[in-house]
Amino acid sequence: MIEWIPLIMFLAVFACLLLGYPVALTLSGVALLFGFGGMIGGSFNPSDLGFLSGRIFGTITNQTMIAVPLFVFMGVVLEKSKVAEKLLDSFSVVFGRFPGGLGLSVTFVGMLMAASTGIVGATVVTMGLMSLPTMLRHGYDPKLATGAIAATGTLGQIIPPSIALVLLGDVLSSAYQQAQLNMGIFSPDTVSVGDLFAGALFPGLVLVAMYMVYVATTALLQPARAPRVAPEALSAGERVSLGKTLAQGLFPPLLLIIAVLGSIMGGIATPTEASGVGALGALLLALAQGQLSKQTLWEIVDSTTKTTAMVFFILIGAAVFSLVFRGFGGDELVQGLFEDMPGGVVGATIVVMLVIFLLGFILDFIEITFVVVPIVGPVLLAMGLDPVWLGVMIAVNLQTSFLTPPFGFALFYLRGVAPDSVATGDIYRGVVPFIVIQVLLLALLALWPELATWLPERLYG
Repeated sequence: MIEWIPLIMFLAVFACLLLGYPVALTLSGVALLFGFGGMIGGSFNPSDLGFLSGRIFGTITNQTMIAVPLFVFMGVVLEKSKVAEKLLDSFSVVFGRFPGGLGLSVTFVGMLMAASTGIVGATVVTMGLMSLPTMLRHGYDPKLATGAIAATGTLGQIIPPSIALVLLGDVLSSAYQQAQLNMGIFSPDTVSVGDLFAGALFPGLVLVAMYMVYVATTALLQPARAPRVAPEALSAGERVSLGKTLAQGLFPPLLLIIAVLGSIMGGIATPTEASGVGALGALLLALAQGQLSKQTLWEIVDSTTKTTAMVFFILIGAAVFSLVFRGFGGDELVQGLFEDMPGGVVGATIVVMLVIFLLGFILDFIEITFVVVPIVGPVLLAMGLDPVWLGVMIAVNLQTSFLTPPFGFALFYLRGVAPDSVATGDIYRGVVPFIVIQVLLLALLALWPELATWLPERLYG
């Protein structure tokens, strides 16, 4: 019975979460209760808790984690400066005369939003408030409109630079080193956030391309679902003015994202240094567009502080849980379960992906990254999986989970800002084709891991 205590801890955590208790307090509280109970029963060594202060100190002094508040700051600034809103208006005028042009514009602008904010909730809410009324007003099918917005909003999981990839890259780096040490390799290879950014770039762009192909195909085969937006004829002067507006709205944020991402993947800057450049660049961009009032700056700082505090609070709670979990022999339990699983590494990977997919219904990516990945990551990596490929698969898998009815987070975010005229059933049915597309991407990654590993190997060897 004692050997199953780690599994019972997991079940206790999920039971408390379903009752509505905060994630960070649940993780640390359940772990400490089990730890003290184990001390009384003689099944837990009290000295294991002595490592807690070192764990917490290591968490708050982690250089990579400095990128989190800076990337969050960059995303909030771009969101508050209404860059995406101006860009969508310009794209709608340019491409609205084509079938599905407005839907394609929403997908492209949503991709830029996802790359800049990296937070699913913020992207879905912003795109829902900004583009859904416009699409419905121009006669778009509510199912296609809501499906495109929800799917595009989840791109923040996979399109770099992404907060999810920063956190996942740091956790996988530790898991990879631990896996090699467990295998007797005392000069372990390393994997960085930059590796994961490079690995996620092609799959992310492929996913966006597949979204656009679906929207364009639907518009051609069923024009009534995605009609042309018939703009008035533009004079020569108006076309010049529109071109200037489009250039001013598109190029500054695009150059900022390219500069941040390019400096990381090119080895010029670390993610932490690049995030500082991105934060400053976003601030200057908002200032140049006259969108940086005192009130706006206060809202930006307030939002950034709350998000950063949430991330680190959960990270500390997860560190406590992980320490107690390992103290009860959780690592050996997971390793034994995986080794006895039929299908070997393939079977273990499928089970882990399924569990992460289901956990995505009740947990955010932060909790899954900090709690689940450190437990299953070292075992899977010791079985021979590529860390970059595993990270990309987890990111796409979570993205699919956040989009899947009836519990997908993105659906709840969109339902909260969608007008009453849009039925919840329309939202659920609208995302189904995009879920199929994401499952197809997972299958492509499983069949051709080079889709995720080729670019990191070319860049970093």
